[in-house]
Amino acid sequence: MLTLEDHIVISLRRISQAIDTWSRHLLQTYGLTSPQLATLREIMAGKNVSTGTLAVALHLSQPTVTGILTRLEQRGLIERLRSEDDRRSVLATVTDEGRELASKAPQLLRDGFCQELRQLPLDEQERILRTLERVAEMMHAPDVGDVPYLFNE
Repeated sequence: MLTLEDHIVISLRRISQAIDTWSRHLLQTYGLTSPQLATLREIMAGKNVSTGTLAVALHLSQPTVTGILTRLEQRGLIERLRSEDDRRSVLATVTDEGRELASKAPQLLRDGFCQELRQLPLDEQERILRTLERVAEMMHAPDVGDVPYLFNE
């Protein structure tokens, strides 16, 4: 007979497996990681197209964003151009191929989760938050700051 602890560990494994499965599907089907897709879509929105503004919008470090942009550019999904206003600044634009791929790719796992989470009453959302924060502490999970993504680069 399974103990309560067993059920909790199984639930954690299910969550971890769901994230891994989704990430593998995204990579195998679209050739993109979650951060690459998030970056592509942020550039398409047109508001945050420099490395610095992308880093802030995506809650990632500038070196991480630079690496993502390099990989997207190598695949022909974006182009990087010097800003007309500030020649020191490099701006990213999405190519037609990048726009097509981003439109075919599914929503980010985080976005679907947040949509469902918003449907719950506020007190239940708060209980979930407190419980997950405690689980993270119990697992000695490092603080990742304000990174609202369910992925690794």
